[in-house]
Amino acid sequence: MCTSVGPAAVEIRGWGWRHASRIAWALHDVSARIEPGERVLLLGASGAGKSTLLHGLAGVLGGDEEGESVGELLIDGMPAARTRGRAGLVLQDPDSQVILARVGDDVAFGCENLGVPRDEIWPRVEAALDAVGLDVPLDRPTKALSGGQKQRLALAGALAMRPGLLLLDEPTANLDPRGVAEVRDAVERMLQVQPATLVVVEHRIDAWLPLIDRVIVLGEGGVIADGSPDRVLREQGEWLAEAGVWVPGIPPRHPAAPASPPGPALVSARDLAVARVRGETVAAGIELRVHAGSVLAVTGPNGAGKSTLGLTLAGLLPPVGGEVTASDSLRDGAGPAPIRWASRQLLPRIGTVFQEPEHQLLATTVRDELAIGPRALGLDEGEIAARTDDLLARLRLDRLAQANPYTLSGGEKRRLTVASALATRPRMLVLDEPTFGQDARTWQELIALLAELRDAGTGIVVVTHDADVVTALHAERYVLGAGA
Repeated sequence: MCTSVGPAAVEIRGWGWRHASRIAWALHDVSARIEPGERVLLLGASGAGKSTLLHGLAGVLGGDEEGESVGELLIDGMPAARTRGRAGLVLQDPDSQVILARVGDDVAFGCENLGVPRDEIWPRVEAALDAVGLDVPLDRPTKALSGGQKQRLALAGALAMRPGLLLLDEPTANLDPRGVAEVRDAVERMLQVQPATLVVVEHRIDAWLPLIDRVIVLGEGGVIADGSPDRVLREQGEWLAEAGVWVPGIPPRHPAAPASPPGPALVSARDLAVARVRGETVAAGIELRVHAGSVLAVTGPNGAGKSTLGLTLAGLLPPVGGEVTASDSLRDGAGPAPIRWASRQLLPRIGTVFQEPEHQLLATTVRDELAIGPRALGLDEGEIAARTDDLLARLRLDRLAQANPYTLSGGEKRRLTVASALATRPRMLVLDEPTFGQDARTWQELIALLAELRDAGTGIVVVTHDADVVTALHAERYVLGAGA
């Protein structure tokens, strides 16, 4: 176990990584030195290798069977993989970091593995949960937490370890605005009480700028910009924005407003109550309609039941009260309740994108992933290839067609799951955080594609904390939870 204390020094020497199933390197020839106590914002377009670099620094990339590396990653002069406990990592997908069944045990897990004395662990656990604003009992089942709450749980687990290097991979991606501020403030408080070197990856950077003192931008050829936030964003902002980096003051373009009013209702919810866990209703009294040719944005604080509502509207969770009814035009011979439809009936009617992309990946290549739905509908191979090629190009996945979906970045996985839902050309879409992990360029392209579908008559539900999505798609807003 690593016994050094205080902020860690990081040195990256000509480092690169290539996944075992890939020809191209995820990133290559990256060099930088991060001094103890520095607070670094790591930027780059979707797929630039930001998450891969954090995984390398945390020592969790795996051995030779997972891929190959060149160069060196050093923490306090030692190979990163040998500095156990020195780095704490919060992943893009918080669900993948949930280990144990109860909240308190899960936060304590890292401390227990580091050999922290038992009488010191639980004060750390309670302080970490308080710092990230996760106000739930220690015996709360982790499976009952929302996606945003799981993000706070993962951060609490990292904070409780008191690392010398804190690595945050989009820690606020699925949080409401209040949650974003709470997590950022929690990190700041932690750094004041327990100083550490910080490397944070975020696409939306405004909330983090007051906290960080250096920006490093990754691109083809390694580090393409490095310096103070003011200098990098002021002097190189325009070309960074063109490369896909979110730059404050240079927003992506929004599509035009819909030219036609909404069409008839496709799905109606009446006095609806929803639950993810049996016996634990998270929202009730819901009255709404999803119209053809329009976008309904479901918003509200974390834990309000937004994702659960989305899955219920999509026919994947049964209502615990009230009803969800499909219109005659949408059901087209099927029954009135989507929850009773078979999978093959759902495919051309309602397409769904889950909050966690990895929960719906099935194939071993990106191209095969896109073909699953059309093939289940019995389409001929020529039509399947045409649909697949179009979606690969539209969502910037064509260069990854033969890659294993699990080796994609978080933003690439999100675009893949959106593409998979579109491949069966459903008349209604339910998308949970569809812009998660996107750079400015892919965000703009994804929003433009959704606007095209809306204007062609598709009814779209977006569960989102991204206020720009609501504005850009001219969405009707349905607010769940406090303030509704």
